[in-house]
Amino acid sequence: MGLANYEIIGTAGEWRVRHDGQAKNVYETKESAFEAAVAAASLALRQGHEVHVSAPGTETATGAANAG
Repeated sequence: MGLANYEIIGTAGEWRVRHDGQAKNVYETKESAFEAAVAAASLALRQGHEVHVSAPGTETATGAANAG
């Protein structure tokens, strides 16, 4: 089987999951993008793929935009 790579990209308030060169959905927090990536990665793992999930560090815990 192949490699399923999920990369969390974006900035505060606009996070995406890049997979197969595409990053369609927008998530408000880095954490919610990560959860979506892990759900997709779990399915890929069950199908026999090697899986990589990566997420950048940020200054805020969730990567959400600062309110105010």
